[in-house]
Amino acid sequence: MRGNTQNLLDFYEVVQGPWWQSLHRTMLRGILGKTFRLVGYTIQYACIAHCAFEYVGGVVMCSGPSMEPTIQNSDIVCAENLSRHFYGIQRGDIVIAKSPSDPKSNICKRVIGLEGDKILTSRPSDFFKSHNYVPTGHVWLEGDNLQNSTDSRYYGPVPYGLIRGRIFFKIWPLSDFGFLRDSPNGHRSPGD
Repeated sequence: MRGNTQNLLDFYEVVQGPWWQSLHRTMLRGILGKTFRLVGYTIQYACIAHCAFEYVGGVVMCSGPSMEPTIQNSDIVCAENLSRHFYGIQRGDIVIAKSPSDPKSNICKRVIGLEGDKILTSRPSDFFKSHNYVPTGHVWLEGDNLQNSTDSRYYGPVPYGLIRGRIFFKIWPLSDFGFLRDSPNGHRSPGD
């Protein structure tokens, strides 16, 4: 019996010996090295993706009826973000902006007026016409579907800093694939 116990103890010492510890360290280093590399690459690619979506642009699904008929509910469009960084937003552009009334949501509207523009703020049926000037650092946004759009007529001029990007191309549905068309409300211009 003593011999079997001695053999087990000898085997245990061999297993726990320096070569076994070296093998464990080598395996652990390999696994940890691969894990840290994977985490590092993941962080790098996440940073690149964030910068691309934040500064270059991306694909957006629009919802709601406010931009009909130009953009229908669930249309998929391309937006570029460079214009907002270089103050390249112009009258007639369709933009995505943070909602002034709900910062957690985005809105899709057309730029009707830029800073300094005189905007007609009353309805066409109003007897007396009223105008507002767009203040410095702001834009006037309206939906193409004037009867069904909550826009600058409701919440006033929108700070330029809330603009996230400019929509320029429709991807889906394929029947409307291509660059976006002009406003169906061509008569809605500054100072009407």
